[in-house]
Amino acid sequence: MLSGESSTVEAANPRLERSAQRRESWRGFLHAVPAYVYLVVFFMLPLIIVFVFSFASRGRTGKPVLEGWNVDSWARLSEPLVRTITTRSVVIAILNTVFCLVIGYLFAYWIATRRKQSTRNFLLILVLIPFWSNFLVRTYAWRMLLDADGYITQLGELTGLWSRLLFTETAVFIGLLYGYLPFMVLPLYAAIERIDWSLVEAGRDLYASGAMAFRKITLPLSRPGIIAGSILVFIPSLGAYVTPDILGGAKTTLLGNFIVTQFGAARNWPFGSAVSGAILIVMLLATIVYFRTGGRTI
Repeated sequence: MLSGESSTVEAANPRLERSAQRRESWRGFLHAVPAYVYLVVFFMLPLIIVFVFSFASRGRTGKPVLEGWNVDSWARLSEPLVRTITTRSVVIAILNTVFCLVIGYLFAYWIATRRKQSTRNFLLILVLIPFWSNFLVRTYAWRMLLDADGYITQLGELTGLWSRLLFTETAVFIGLLYGYLPFMVLPLYAAIERIDWSLVEAGRDLYASGAMAFRKITLPLSRPGIIAGSILVFIPSLGAYVTPDILGGAKTTLLGNFIVTQFGAARNWPFGSAVSGAILIVMLLATIVYFRTGGRTI
């Protein structure tokens, strides 16, 4: 009798566990419903609208006409003007990513190798301080520094190294470098700080030089932070609007400014949607690459 009851209990346990797991799963889903609704309403639907508008026709007022679907707006992406702006945007975004990576890696490595936790925390606070003020205000501060009467321009004229930098690609690059450097430092610090330094010591014990130990051990182990930081810098740099508009003026038009012009002055919503859709596709591909090349390990 007891053996029969024990076998029944053992047979029922898996069913009870599966039932409890289903209840827990539904409870988690119900808790996440508000977040799902928010993401669908404020992220998915706008993206869908942008892609729908990119296949529409342009009306007399510039707004899309949801009749006569076509790919004319997408075909215009190959025009010389668009290619020029795209090339300029990609080059600046790549340069900004490379400079942020070099500077950010050195600084993140220096922070992560500090022995005192209090020193690390203080240095991290210095990295986070720019986030305490509005990005627009900080960009206008750079405009004042780079203007004809700014300290940086006066220093350049005094030394004869440069003249006025405002409304040039150099000014845009400086603004992007300053604005997005923290987005490179933080993931790099998170990756470097988690490295098991006994592996580096073992490599040095096996007569590896400092450069070889860094190249063979430290750099590969910090790869997730490099990938994450590069994507976090490259994607917003490619579609930047505020920095090129304030520091570059009309002389330095990037993709973000071009899209705003299409929705505003040019009154060509379908073409602006096509350019936006192309950037979104690039961002999606970059995100896929991030998760497939080690993004899950950070």
